[in-house]
Amino acid sequence: MQALYGNHTGNFNTASGTDALYSNTTGSSNIAEGYKAGYNLTTGSNNIDIGNQGVAAEGNTIRIGTAQTVTYLAGISGTPVTGSAVIVSSTGQLGVTVSSERYKTAIVPMGSDTAKLGQLRPVSFRLKSDASGTRQYGLIAEEVAKVYPELVIRDQAGRIDGVRYDELAPMLLNAMQKRDAAQAEKNAAQATEIRDLKQQVAEMHAALLKLQAKDERVAQR
Repeated sequence: MQALYGNHTGNFNTASGTDALYSNTTGSSNIAEGYKAGYNLTTGSNNIDIGNQGVAAEGNTIRIGTAQTVTYLAGISGTPVTGSAVIVSSTGQLGVTVSSERYKTAIVPMGSDTAKLGQLRPVSFRLKSDASGTRQYGLIAEEVAKVYPELVIRDQAGRIDGVRYDELAPMLLNAMQKRDAAQAEKNAAQATEIRDLKQQVAEMHAALLKLQAKDERVAQR
């Protein structure tokens, strides 16, 4: 009942449920399913709201549910694909990680930013929600926050939730490269030291041979 109640000039909208797309005026090509689905939409277009009241003027957005805390989607588990990793923001928005330079600014080498990696404490653990008690490995987010606060994920209330493990890979690469560079420098210094020692031994050997020859000449007189 009263679906698309306030629709004025909006076109190609589909609404199913009491008060679905109730406030829509000029928005077009919206789909709303459920009680008061898309209720807040007014001028936004190309939205899909399922069990969600939506946002007034937003466009090209999908919103599903509001109070749900667990999600099961068929066709994902066990289906191998290649592509970008999907992440979830603190507001629940889904997206993918990007690495192209066109998305970035203020690009600089990490330098010594990874010097504190050794302060992180790898642990093993079991999730309280996992009835099978599967052993897992990772970090404690609260501990990470003390060392690298930028690697911590927080929820909408600001509470610590998780760790941005994807960021650790380039940090570990930087640390490894620095370690390798330091080792290479150490190896070069050792090689120079060994070369100098060999030269000194060769010079000492030559000097001993000269002394031995001199002693033999003296003994023959």
